[in-house]
Amino acid sequence: MTMIDPFTVALLLILFLAFGGLSMGLAMICGAFTYLLLGGYDPSIASETLLQGLFHGYTLLAIPLFILAADIMNIGTLADRLLRFSQALVGRFKGGLGHVNVVSSLIFSGMSGSAVADAVGMGKIIITMMTKDGKYSGSYAAAITAASATIGPIIPPSIPMVLYALVSDQSVGYLFAAGMLPGLLMGVVLIIMNMIIAHRRGFATDEAIPLRELPATTFRAIPALLLPVILLGGIYGGVMTPTEAAAVAAFYALSISILLYRSVTFKGFYQALLGSARSTATVGILIAGALTFDYVVTRENVPQMMADFLAQYDLSRVGFLLAINVMFLVLGCILESGAILLIIVPIFLPTAQALGIDLVHFGVVAVVNAMLGLITPPYGLLLFIVASITKQPLIRIVKDLLPFLAALLVALGVITFVPDFVLFLPRLLGYKG
Repeated sequence: MTMIDPFTVALLLILFLAFGGLSMGLAMICGAFTYLLLGGYDPSIASETLLQGLFHGYTLLAIPLFILAADIMNIGTLADRLLRFSQALVGRFKGGLGHVNVVSSLIFSGMSGSAVADAVGMGKIIITMMTKDGKYSGSYAAAITAASATIGPIIPPSIPMVLYALVSDQSVGYLFAAGMLPGLLMGVVLIIMNMIIAHRRGFATDEAIPLRELPATTFRAIPALLLPVILLGGIYGGVMTPTEAAAVAAFYALSISILLYRSVTFKGFYQALLGSARSTATVGILIAGALTFDYVVTRENVPQMMADFLAQYDLSRVGFLLAINVMFLVLGCILESGAILLIIVPIFLPTAQALGIDLVHFGVVAVVNAMLGLITPPYGLLLFIVASITKQPLIRIVKDLLPFLAALLVALGVITFVPDFVLFLPRLLGYKG
């Protein structure tokens, strides 16, 4: 009998490899195999667990299709038309381009389902617009872009919601519906904070698109604006599953980009396919690692151990949710959002159920926390993305980001402690929770 605890060795190995620069997915695969070898188990268990998880994870097919749809919109003119439409709506107010940034993220999020796609696609365009005439500093443009990009995976479609559905066995459709009002709330608090900062710093009023051009601008954007309508209408109308809706989204984005806007070249489409393949591979490795390591976590009975540990403190629902928020925000500083949803969240699902917390509501709370982790210093992935776009020092971006992060934490408080707000739309659509 070995004197080394295989689980402890596996955890230490994962941490060492992850902080050493290896992707979290590969680190978890290495940790799982190490656990099996040290524990004297058949290593083929890992492969069997992975295959079983993928076999029952039909909804995972939605992820590469949503990624492809977002990449197609970035190579076409859909993003430009949506940005022009947003500018016509809110660009005339003080701090107008900041408002445009948030509104364009709200609209674009209804198509991409990815915070990174939002920041890289729409974000790159709006940052250039904000900094072109020197009205906004590069760090401020980067900060509000990173903050608004967190809305992307909250408003449906949402790749993180699909990942949560995988580990919690909840309906993707109801999770999508539950994210709509929280996403809008996050957009509202960001607009309010941008308005306050604009007045305090005396930002100049941006040049507005004349109201008489609004109908024409809206008409040109209608084909792009119809995408989320078709997508969500198909899901909630029972016509399509989320996976089929993702396929329709990719096909629709490609069709209107080629046939209507004529803005996609063969080279551009090829680049979109390559980019989608890379992004899908990244997510796929993370899922593979999570599925294999989940076997280890289950075998070690970690969820029950965690439930017993928390039971010692006799936490109420409010206390548990508060502890979860603090824990997830701290973990968000060092872990990828996908890793939090696939590894950490399942550990707490039994406790949440035991406390009577609705798992759809809990899913939205978990996803919002994971997204805020993308802008939480020092690791926040979105911070590095916008820093690379603007060439601004990270410390300056973080300084300008803090007011927006504070506003989003207020929204998180409402989302966490007012479950009826989150579950209002799912209940209208027939959810019994």
